[in-house]
Amino acid sequence: MELSDANLQTLTEYLKKTLDPDPAIRRPAEKFLESVEGNQNYPLLLLTLLEKSQDNVIKVCASVTFKNYIKRNWRIVEDEPNKICEADRVAIKANIVHLMLSSPEQIQKQLSDAISIIGREDFPQKWPDLLTEMVNRFQSGDFHVINGVLRTAHSLFKRYRHEFKSNELWTEIKLVLDAFALPLTNLFKATIELCSTHANDASALRILFSSLILISKLFYSLNFQDLPEFFEDNMETWMNNFHTLLTLDNKLLQTDLVSNAIQFLASVCERPHYKNLFEDQNTLTSICEKVVVPNMEFRAADEEAFEDNSEEYIRRDLEGSDIDTRRRAACDLVRGLCKFFEGPVTGIFSGYVNSMLQEYAKNPSVNWKHKDAAIYLVTSLASKAQTQKHGITQANELVNLTEFFVNHILPDLKSANVNEFPVLKADGIKYIMIFRNQVPKEHLLVSIPLLINHLQAESIVVHTYAAHALERLFTMRGPNNATLFTAAEIAPFVEILLTNLFKALTLPGSSENEYIMKAIMRSFSLLQEAIIPYIPTLITQLTQKLLAVSKNPSKPHFNHYMFEAICLSIRITCKANPAAVVNFEEALFLVFTEILQNDVQEFIPYVFQVMSLLLETHKNDIPSSYMALFPHLLQPVLWERTGNIPALVRLLQAFLERGSNTIASAAADKIPGLLGVFQKLIASKANDHQGFYLLNSIIEHMPPESVDQYRKQIFILLFQRLQNSKTTKFIKSFLVFINLYCIKYGALALQEIFDGIQPKMFGMVLEKIIIPEIQKVSGNVEKKICAVGITKLLTECPPMMDTEYTKLWTPLLQSLIGLFELPEDDTIPDEEHFIDIEDTPGYQTAFSQLAFAGKKEHDPVGQMVNNPKIHLAQSLHKLSTACPGRVPSMVSTSLNAEALQYLQGYLQAASVTLL
Repeated sequence: MELSDANLQTLTEYLKKTLDPDPAIRRPAEKFLESVEGNQNYPLLLLTLLEKSQDNVIKVCASVTFKNYIKRNWRIVEDEPNKICEADRVAIKANIVHLMLSSPEQIQKQLSDAISIIGREDFPQKWPDLLTEMVNRFQSGDFHVINGVLRTAHSLFKRYRHEFKSNELWTEIKLVLDAFALPLTNLFKATIELCSTHANDASALRILFSSLILISKLFYSLNFQDLPEFFEDNMETWMNNFHTLLTLDNKLLQTDLVSNAIQFLASVCERPHYKNLFEDQNTLTSICEKVVVPNMEFRAADEEAFEDNSEEYIRRDLEGSDIDTRRRAACDLVRGLCKFFEGPVTGIFSGYVNSMLQEYAKNPSVNWKHKDAAIYLVTSLASKAQTQKHGITQANELVNLTEFFVNHILPDLKSANVNEFPVLKADGIKYIMIFRNQVPKEHLLVSIPLLINHLQAESIVVHTYAAHALERLFTMRGPNNATLFTAAEIAPFVEILLTNLFKALTLPGSSENEYIMKAIMRSFSLLQEAIIPYIPTLITQLTQKLLAVSKNPSKPHFNHYMFEAICLSIRITCKANPAAVVNFEEALFLVFTEILQNDVQEFIPYVFQVMSLLLETHKNDIPSSYMALFPHLLQPVLWERTGNIPALVRLLQAFLERGSNTIASAAADKIPGLLGVFQKLIASKANDHQGFYLLNSIIEHMPPESVDQYRKQIFILLFQRLQNSKTTKFIKSFLVFINLYCIKYGALALQEIFDGIQPKMFGMVLEKIIIPEIQKVSGNVEKKICAVGITKLLTECPPMMDTEYTKLWTPLLQSLIGLFELPEDDTIPDEEHFIDIEDTPGYQTAFSQLAFAGKKEHDPVGQMVNNPKIHLAQSLHKLSTACPGRVPSMVSTSLNAEALQYLQGYLQAASVTLL
């Protein structure tokens, strides 16, 4: 693509169309951009457009499109083509920082994110001058530019908070600190001074405070990995400055600076080497009274978010989003202080909690915020260790959580009016979620109907929290790892539970509420057959919802849980009545057809998984409605999208398992297409295992005569891949395949096909691959397939007994005994770097496995062999009967003593001997 005015105009027109709400206009435009983004100069056209276009909407759209393009394509994936040419990469890195800093804030944020994505891959090795370019901009004196640099540095360095300690990481952080620590500290000091100079200029303070927020975030990221030698000289200065800032008047407390300053104190106070800074009782009391308590209050901004921006409020409160709140920062500070000063801090705050509750009791309708602050304080004090999955795992023993629950939480939830005091209702429900492991089961059971009742609350926060709390309670584990609550205990509420959950999806603002849909999924999973009477109504509602959201999928978690709920409906119903699968097909296929025809990329992998589940439920042949789809599944365009591959392979496996004869007779012309898919997958290091899944199903289920003409070519392709790019993953899959082939077609057939490709190749495969590598095979079924296959090679392959291959017989037996008795060899060569499917970047939707569409583990030798060790003993006995004296001689002269002892144990267990 040329950097021409004509191309800029064309790009502008298509970008405009991508903003159109009509899918008929929007989707073709998106498809066009997807089709041209691989061309050279495409990203440079986008950058030119966002720099020179006169239309602000187009500038912003170009910046978002550019960021998403970088996100999809910048990472270079081994064995896949480089999606951005080197010249474009160089040009982007040369221009993007300057362009970002000279752009308006809305565009600056998008380009800052793009720099962060590029930096994650290229910094520091492939982008060594990035730091210098950024630090030099600190000298500009222009806080629009300075804040742009700080924002970019934050997005680049915040990953240091989450990454595992390693020498490589510390080397990188040290490189950053060497270049950044002093300029950042100087900038901080200068900005603090400017705050004093401009103390009466609100607009100037707003900009300066936004700089201080970003500096605080950067300091937190760069200091997170506990490299105390940096910043330590200035730590007391930093802490005193922040402490002073936090005790200024309320004007300052209206900014996000407060939450970041408190977060800074929270991170410092839990470090052992800074403990001395907090030991003074006056300092501790001052922080508790002047920093924590005022910032626990439910402020006007919190109230506004609670009522008018519920989704953001929930994201902050439940998920701990990147947007910090003062309250959360104050809670973190309390937890941090309790690490070393639990007794004194609990004592200071206990008095505050009691006085707050007394104030509330005097006039609840006016003083409800006092109780809200008290609940937050108790929660912070009591929470010593917490995970999102399990709630509080370690609590402060000085706080009586059950007593507080009974006296102060339950009464609010028992109120008949679910719409009264919504903030306190939300607090109470959140308390249940957080302390569910500390509150006795009988109290939790009492709260379940109360939570179901609150699904009807008008407040989005309240009914969302109620759904989330129910979902968390239903996942709790009791003795023996069983669910804490049984289906029988929840059964009395089943009708009202399901009714209220689905009604909650009709409440304003909650039509695609992921917490409600997750609670629906979890309720299905817990209640099992108790939901069967309601399934006809429920599947209708789920299908209607699927049709509605497929028009414009925007909530990935909601969509995932919806498909999980559909899978559960199918599994639970068809387990009791397999014939009911037809009813689900009638309900779902029209919607599925529309999704496939409209190419709703986000939903296609889900549709294939649900179709696999339905098809696997059929016990006999494949219905004609499925066979009509079969040829379309082989179209190359479907396989171009990485996210489709696991689901498509699973669906093709279902076709092969249920209808191999139909495919062989009615669709024989499609077998080359099937093998073409295998050939494409086997060429990729990321997807070769999927190719083997498909190949194994072809070998196991297709009539032998239908694949006879292709067998030799299959092996040649596999040997070419082994020669060109041998990886541990490939070898493991290859070993399972050749042993499955041996089981299906016979040991002699395996030897003949190898030697038919090249003389003596069978011996080379035994010596170079099977014998030395078999220990790497993992998985019980995979090991069993290999054991049965090798047993066949040892006992049913005449050339192993009377040709030059005989010398390999004992080493092969030795390796099989090793497979049974030795630990798995999980070593991976240093030079191998695997990219999991989930990590492969690309425009395509990442594959999302549906847990409740999961395929049962299939054992292809299950009916033939129960215990492979006994099977080996019996097969060796049978061989020794055919050639008396030879087997005991080979075993006793060449097998090592330990292996021989194991073998004697197998023979004894099988009640046979070697003749």
